[in-house]
Amino acid sequence: MTKRVIIATKNRGKAKEFQHMFAPYGYEVQTLLDLPHIEDVEETGETFEENAILKAETVAEILGELVIADDSGLAIDALEGRPGVYSARYAGEEKSDEANMEKVLGELESVEESDRTARFHCVLAIAGPNRETRTVTGKCEGTILQEKRGTNGFGYDPIFYVPTLGKSMAELSQEEKSQISHRGNALKKLKNIISDFI
Repeated sequence: MTKRVIIATKNRGKAKEFQHMFAPYGYEVQTLLDLPHIEDVEETGETFEENAILKAETVAEILGELVIADDSGLAIDALEGRPGVYSARYAGEEKSDEANMEKVLGELESVEESDRTARFHCVLAIAGPNRETRTVTGKCEGTILQEKRGTNGFGYDPIFYVPTLGKSMAELSQEEKSQISHRGNALKKLKNIISDFI
């Protein structure tokens, strides 16, 4: 019998990353795209951690099984940490990656190269019946480019430059991204605690 882990997301890009990361453990990854009867959980938290816990615990309660939820986003120093928890809807409720990137690039138009520092944050929460919810965090440091580069990835990946690799996040292969991304870093920490749940 295939073991399954539920990821509380409807984001295909995130689903793909989790599938890639759980494959070696023999787990089938299912997301809310596979469970259309479960409504999106409203993200009312003020931090990535609050939102991740909210999503994981709500869906775990509905399904009665192990659920992992992620809340992640981009924090840009010159924008005082924005878009932050509003990353997915920064340009409006429609959740458009293109519109979000355009808005960020517009706001940074007159900002010098050296002041375009930013980081991706990711908080993963793991919840299950009769278990104490646990969280792990990961981040990835970089800078914001002046124009999009690369076609891999999703979200803000095309405008997020990783100086250590000399590429935008959207120019990295899935393997490279898993090694250095905020989600990849959080998942490495998750592996250390997941045996407590499985």
